[in-house]
Amino acid sequence: MAHPRAGQPAQEQDLIDVDAVVSAYYDIKPDPDNPDQQVVFGTSGHRGSSLDGAFNDAHIAATSQAIVEYRASQGITGPLFIGKDTHALSGPAWRTAIEVLRANDVTVMAEHEDEWTPTPAVSRAIIVYNRDHEGPRADGIVVTPSHNPPRDGGFKYNPPHGGPADTDATSWIASRANQLLADPSGIHRRPYDQVEGDVIRHDYRTAYCEDLRNAIDIDAIARAGVHIGADPLGGASVQYWQYISEHLGLDLSVVNPTVDPTWRFMTLDTDGKIRMDCSSPNAMASLIAHKDDYDIATGNDADSDRHGIVTPDAGLMNPNAYLAVAIQYLYAHRPGWSPDAGVGKTLVSSSLIDRVVGELGRTLVEVPVGFKWFVPGLMTGEIGFGGEESAGASFLDLAGHTWTTDKDGLLLALLASEIKAVTGRSPSEHYADIEDRFGKSYYARIDSDATREQKARLKALSPSDVSADTVAGEKVEKVLTEAPGNGAPIGGIKVITEHAWFAARPSGTESKYKIYAESLLSADHLAQVQAQAKEVVDEALR
Repeated sequence: MAHPRAGQPAQEQDLIDVDAVVSAYYDIKPDPDNPDQQVVFGTSGHRGSSLDGAFNDAHIAATSQAIVEYRASQGITGPLFIGKDTHALSGPAWRTAIEVLRANDVTVMAEHEDEWTPTPAVSRAIIVYNRDHEGPRADGIVVTPSHNPPRDGGFKYNPPHGGPADTDATSWIASRANQLLADPSGIHRRPYDQVEGDVIRHDYRTAYCEDLRNAIDIDAIARAGVHIGADPLGGASVQYWQYISEHLGLDLSVVNPTVDPTWRFMTLDTDGKIRMDCSSPNAMASLIAHKDDYDIATGNDADSDRHGIVTPDAGLMNPNAYLAVAIQYLYAHRPGWSPDAGVGKTLVSSSLIDRVVGELGRTLVEVPVGFKWFVPGLMTGEIGFGGEESAGASFLDLAGHTWTTDKDGLLLALLASEIKAVTGRSPSEHYADIEDRFGKSYYARIDSDATREQKARLKALSPSDVSADTVAGEKVEKVLTEAPGNGAPIGGIKVITEHAWFAARPSGTESKYKIYAESLLSADHLAQVQAQAKEVVDEALR
């Protein structure tokens, strides 16, 4: 049930005390024997709040030292690209990491202190460096909790392929970090004022923004005069949208250039928290209210790896709807891509995407939640597009080469304008055509709070935990615990019938579990599917 103030402007009582959050980062010493205060890498790095003893200086020093040792064990001796977003804890964690990296003689490429760097810009920098340089390979760190509330911090590692590290890497790093958390004598560190002069200041912004011409038909957008409103939601894309507006010849306005670590200008998300979720109608309420002011309006989360698309005719598009349209458009307008390039999707994305891919005659590659599963295909070109239901995606450049191997919210935002420019119709108008052909999708995700123990039980669900032969009146056709596209465990369960499906899994980024469900019949049928899904989850949590 939505919070009574969901979608309404934040009030003073909703705001964090920035000084308290930052002070706690340095003052609170985590208990290395407390599982809630250990380093844990979810689907996108280690996240937590300094106020809870879950994201503190000790965690980042230990994790940075673990990354130093991991990269040495893998023979990675090139520069490390590091970037930060606008969360209150990102600057302090960025400085901690640099202190440790430089004390270990790692060559550090970083933005200036008053700059912010989107996740895709770090991914792109790693890919370009390793493409253009023979010899030692580069890797990277992004300091961000993504769309998480302002009290949180986040820290993730991207190896030389430029995308999220796989489970083998993150498990090793987390294990070693927790050893160092218990015994920090193995951490090498020098004060920031002694090492900042050794940091190579890298211009992520110019390189990334100018390179966008190789992935998006910028000229087509400019010729068509598409009027664009880009809302950074107070995140790392703010300086990038300003550059794009000033240098790429587009009719683009930065809707709100304010950066404030309290995010006091946000409207509350569905649960009543401030959360920079550009796929949430409540978090995006301010931009949606101005949908008629632009041909295309877009939002990004704090590290700009996610996108939200707002059109005059539909308001905020459901992420699944936009993914379906993006796939349909790209595979018809990218002659430089291989005719064999498949389409990657997470198995909790809409089944309408399956139908679009089938119509295109392309191979569908269905993987677990987590963008890391798309990395191999995007590196080789075996998939042209990889997308998640949570509004994260990336795709190959115009020539069919790797663009980023991490989610790119700016890229997908600009693609919406390219679609409008080239076809003369908004992405939401194209989606209406898809529903005309394949039927209407009724899709929803329910998030609920969960403890660490409850999340572990959900992750261990097996087909035997589903005793029902039918769901919402339809025969159960499949019960999956592994993804069809790569055989990897999905960390939960998916149940499929002829016209519906549901999936249940723990969140990899917050203390929540998620139930995804879709019906191609009706809203009432969806509600029935959700009810049975809830029964399965409740039984698992008992």
